[in-house]
Amino acid sequence: MSAAGFLLVAAPPVAVAALTVALRPRLTDVVAPLRLAVVRAALVTGAYAVLTVELLGALRLLTLPAFAVAWLLFVAGTVAAAGWRLRHDPAPAAGRPGPTAPWRTAGRGERLLAGTVGALVGVELLIALLAEPNNFDSQTYHLPKVEHWVAQGDLDFWPTAIHRQVTIPPGAEYLLLHLRLFTGGDALHNLVQWGAGVLCLLAAARITAQLGGRRRAQWITAFVLGTTPMVALQATSTQTDLVCAAWVACVATLALDGLRRRAGLGALLLLGAGTGLTAVTKTSGLVAVGPLLVLWGIGQLRLAHLGAPSRVDGGDGAGNDDDGGGGDAGAGRGGDGGRGLRAGDVGRTVAGSVLVLLAALVVVGPFLARVQAEFGHPLGPPRLRESIPMERHDPPSVLVNALRIGHTALDTPLAPLRDGTAAAIMAGARLIGVDPQDRAITFGRETFPVPSWYPDEDRVAFPLAGALALVGAVVALRRPARISPASAGALRGYAVVVVTAVALHTAMIKWQPWGNRLLLYALVLAVPLAGLWLDDLFRRRLPPRGRDGVPAAPLPGRRPVAVGLAVTVLATCALSGVLALSYGFPRRLVGAGSVFTTSEWDTRFLRRPGWAEEFRWAADAVRASGARRIGLVQQNDNWEYPWWLLLRDADGRAPELVALQSVLPDRPPADPASTDAIVCTGTRRPCAGLVPVGWTLTWRGYVGYALPPGR
Repeated sequence: MSAAGFLLVAAPPVAVAALTVALRPRLTDVVAPLRLAVVRAALVTGAYAVLTVELLGALRLLTLPAFAVAWLLFVAGTVAAAGWRLRHDPAPAAGRPGPTAPWRTAGRGERLLAGTVGALVGVELLIALLAEPNNFDSQTYHLPKVEHWVAQGDLDFWPTAIHRQVTIPPGAEYLLLHLRLFTGGDALHNLVQWGAGVLCLLAAARITAQLGGRRRAQWITAFVLGTTPMVALQATSTQTDLVCAAWVACVATLALDGLRRRAGLGALLLLGAGTGLTAVTKTSGLVAVGPLLVLWGIGQLRLAHLGAPSRVDGGDGAGNDDDGGGGDAGAGRGGDGGRGLRAGDVGRTVAGSVLVLLAALVVVGPFLARVQAEFGHPLGPPRLRESIPMERHDPPSVLVNALRIGHTALDTPLAPLRDGTAAAIMAGARLIGVDPQDRAITFGRETFPVPSWYPDEDRVAFPLAGALALVGAVVALRRPARISPASAGALRGYAVVVVTAVALHTAMIKWQPWGNRLLLYALVLAVPLAGLWLDDLFRRRLPPRGRDGVPAAPLPGRRPVAVGLAVTVLATCALSGVLALSYGFPRRLVGAGSVFTTSEWDTRFLRRPGWAEEFRWAADAVRASGARRIGLVQQNDNWEYPWWLLLRDADGRAPELVALQSVLPDRPPADPASTDAIVCTGTRRPCAGLVPVGWTLTWRGYVGYALPPGR
């Protein structure tokens, strides 16, 4: 990477840092003000990155110079805003603790939790920097998308046999495109998910604080989430689930702010940005964003009923009015219970909701418009709309789907337990008249059950974090005042949102072996409930004191046993996180496939080691022939990305790759005779049917190539 490229790579983090200063809250009673500033900065930077791609794509300027100018202007603006903020508000408000105060006043347990989370995040960063992208879906469609945009210079769809390259929302790939242009390669691609993982930890910990959790509860939340194998493994990947989860968590923490203070213009725009970023990254995240916005709207109406002050342009440099929380919406305002809800209050809330949706549409709208124009539906072709969403919604089918999703999410290495519960689910399904393998509630040709306990980034279960979150949700729904006396109403409302999101997910999305990663956004939202519950358990570990100050006799065995079990579960969480990073797949620290001992090319093919030499063999033959225009023959789940790496020119220029098949009705494939060579993956028969007469087709395992006479 050149010096100029290095400076450009530094632009996004510099912008986030500057915006964190510029958008920090002014009020002294804001919950976790620094984390709120980071959330705001991330949303603004993410929205800018997406809109930059859309604008420059429309102008056919997806080039390094254009992106360099865009980022230099953005950084200059954010630094100027930070400077202005420092001049007018140079120091934190009196009484606000400094950044090192939490560590200096932390107990031994809190420091252990914080140290574990910090160490895991640091190791994840190391792996993300050392390992080449090797996620299966990334080889098929995530990274080929980026290469097509760079080669074309715009966002127009292209003929392809892999519909996911054009139909799946591209928000995470938009972020990768910036790094691809800055560096000329994929060396830093894993950092997008790593950054999203850090944002998830910060947002989840702030949600815990907003729900009344003390510092220990916040660290427990970060600990449980950070040690979850799915989170640890995806933080070093080019998957997209952590990016989606991060945007959902940002919406959640902003929505909870809306339970305590009327939203100003800045808050509305940030909520809209988070909603739009979720939609343009992974539409499944909207399953949670919808209920969160409903909760926010109810909170806004309640504040209006209670006569909360309305200061649209107040306080924090972003047009938001923040409140430190600790209590339910409207608590401590005095009065006689409110002035009542007026028509103007309802109108303002409705207008604010419309603004949120309009802001979201600005972010996701251009992509939806292209999909609508191409397929006649904003959600894509029927093949996509029918493959993942549930096609049956009768209660028995939804129940069976929910049980299968829960079984896969909570899977453990205990084979008798896994087999016994799976058998019970299938027997129960047949008893109520539902085929447990019904294609209408099961993705593709997959068959339930599948083992999912193994630490694989695409399917690993989260039994520990999931079980803790389930218990936390039950306690929050039944006895919220016990674990958060000052925020009982907000806690119960939030728990209802989490449960609703999970219920909607199981009613709308078919079971699939990789379904655990699709649930990641829900896990991030649910873990704060576990943090609050565990902190309450530890807080009550000592028996109450009598009137004379002498501790009363504890209940026989119950509390110590519960605390001991909780400590054991947390220790097991730490072990599972360490083992996931050490031995997880397909990036690990030790053993076969270690990032320290495996070559760059072999790392890319750890999913399919046998294909590494086959791709290189075919690419060498095509390059030796001098071919410039190369045809692609592949099926929907084949790897395309290796061709973009192997067939580049010596100066790094992308090859001219054209599809000889197309699933896009209005974009016909290229004529095989117009190419200089053909490369194929998958099976020989489709390739042989497209090779022109007289050409020589050579095949080896998974890969083949064809050359015309004389080459």
